[in-house]
Amino acid sequence: MLDAILVGLQIILAVIGVYQFVFSLFGLYKKKKKQHFPPTKSFAVLVAAHNEEQVVGALMENLKLLNYPQDLYDVFVICDNCTDGTADIVRSHNMNACVRTNPNLRGKGYAIEWMLKELWKMPRQYDAVVMFDADNLAHPDFLNEMNNDLCSGARVIQGYIDTKNPEDSWVTAAYGVSYWYVNRLWQLPRHNLKMANFLGGTGMCFETELLKEIGWGATSLVEDLEFTMRCASKGIYPVFNYDAKLFDEKPLTFKASARQRLRWMQGHFTVARRYFFPMLWKSIKERSMIKFDLALYAVNVYIVLLTFLLTAFIWADQSLFNGPHISTMYSYLPFWVSLLAIAGNVFIFLAAMILEKITYKKVYLYLILFPVYLFSWWPITFYAFFTQNNKQWSHTEHTRVVRLEEVQSKQG
Repeated sequence: MLDAILVGLQIILAVIGVYQFVFSLFGLYKKKKKQHFPPTKSFAVLVAAHNEEQVVGALMENLKLLNYPQDLYDVFVICDNCTDGTADIVRSHNMNACVRTNPNLRGKGYAIEWMLKELWKMPRQYDAVVMFDADNLAHPDFLNEMNNDLCSGARVIQGYIDTKNPEDSWVTAAYGVSYWYVNRLWQLPRHNLKMANFLGGTGMCFETELLKEIGWGATSLVEDLEFTMRCASKGIYPVFNYDAKLFDEKPLTFKASARQRLRWMQGHFTVARRYFFPMLWKSIKERSMIKFDLALYAVNVYIVLLTFLLTAFIWADQSLFNGPHISTMYSYLPFWVSLLAIAGNVFIFLAAMILEKITYKKVYLYLILFPVYLFSWWPITFYAFFTQNNKQWSHTEHTRVVRLEEVQSKQG
C-alpha cells in the first residue's frame, strides 16, 4: 500500500513536470509583429520604498529619462515607515514623496493599498497605475509598451523582470538564471498561447478603472500572486509584455536570499490555501484551461514541498536503512528515463539563457553552483510550511548603486 501511494505521488509530480515542459516549448519563439499606438495613456508611477536612500536616487534619475511625454506621467514614492533620508532624496529630484507611518500594518501590500486611496483623492486622475520597487531601473520604452497594451485592451500587464547585478555573486547569478527561465519559458509561452500570466511584484501596470472597481485587497507577503488570483477569479487575466523590461537588484548573499525566499514561500502558502480549491473548482465548472493552469501555479508551493518530502523519504530509506525497501516510479522504467529527466531539468535553464542571448561570462562560470540554489528551495519551503502564519515583512537591504547605462553596457 505504501509503495502504491509513493509511486502514485511520483507519477502525479512527473505528469506536472511534463505538463510544464510542454508549455515551455511554446516559448521557443517570440512573435515579432505587434501593434504600436501613439502615447495617449496617462500613468501614476508608484514606487514602494522602505529605507532606500542608497538606491532610490538612481531610479528617480532613470524615470526622468523615459521615452514618454513627461506631462503624461507622475512619480509617487511611497516612503513607508522610513527612518532614513529616502523622502528627502525623492524631493530633491522634484518627485512626490508620500510619507506613510503605520508600524502595525507593515509591508508592501499595505503601503500600496494606502497609496491608492490617496491617489483617488487627488485632483488629477490617471488612466493606469504602474508599480516599481525602489531598487529597479526601467527601460526607456517601458511606458510606451504599457501604453501599447492598454490601447490593445489589456487591463493588467506584467513587464519583463531582468536582473541588474547578475555578476555580483553566485547568488545573484542564480537569480538571473531563474528569471531568464521564468520570462522566456514560463511567461512567454503563456502569452503566446493567450493564457493568463502571473504578476511578479514589480514592473506591473493596472488599468485605473479596474483598481477602483475591485480594489487592491492584496496585503499578504506575496501581494503580486494574491492580486493575480483575485483578477483571475473575476475573469481578468494578466498579460505579459516581453519588451517592457525593468532591471531588479538581487540579494548578494545566500543568507539574504534565503530570508527573501522564505518570505515568498510563507506568503505562497497563504495564497494557496485561499485560492487553490476555488480556482480549481471554477476551472472544472467553466472547463477553463486558463484557470486550471493558474490553480496549478497557486499550489506550486505544495508541489515543491511534496517533492522534497518524497526525495528525503526515498534517500533516507536507501542510505540510512539499507534500502531500498520501497519502490520508486523509476524502478518500473528503463534507466535512461531517469537520466533523461535529470538532463532535461538541467538543460532547460541553459536553453533559456541561450534563447535570451545571455553574454555574462561570470554567470556561465557560476552555473556550477546553480544546483545549490535550486535545492535550497526545498528546506526553505519546508521551514515556510511551519512558519506560514508569520505575517512580518522582511526587508531586503539594497546598498549598491547601479545605473541603466552600466547594465546596458554589460549586456553588450
